[in-house]
Amino acid sequence: MTFSWKTMLAGLLVVGLVVAGKLASYYHDQLTESEASLIKLNRELKLAKDDIADMQKRQRDVAALDAKYTQELEDAKANINQLERDVTDGKRRLHLNARCRKNSAASTTSLDDATSPRLTDSAQRDYFTLRERIETVTSQLTGLQNYVRELCLR
Repeated sequence: MTFSWKTMLAGLLVVGLVVAGKLASYYHDQLTESEASLIKLNRELKLAKDDIADMQKRQRDVAALDAKYTQELEDAKANINQLERDVTDGKRRLHLNARCRKNSAASTTSLDDATSPRLTDSAQRDYFTLRERIETVTSQLTGLQNYVRELCLR
């Protein structure tokens, strides 16, 4: 057996090609796996960005609804306060659907009581407090119903 450099060189070349092929295959698999992972992460990032944009839009919509109903409530309260001042100043009167009974005791005059039905001062204050609370609850309920209709049921 003679030692041939050519055979040995050919054998080393074949071993080198096999090792290079294995390395290329390994790095190709790693690259493919990395690309798949990157695609998955990009999808998740896009979904997160879309969710954030949707949440920001909903927050703006909620803030607009809140501002609208807060302004309406403030206007209603201002209207009630103006009405109360007008009644107190005598510019307006509260009209009641009430009847006063005649005194059953005999009186010396033949005139009926000359005063018209009127609320007491505390009842009048309670009336305006009740109106304000009714406006508040109505405004809050309307705002919540619109919030559910416009933002939750989309």
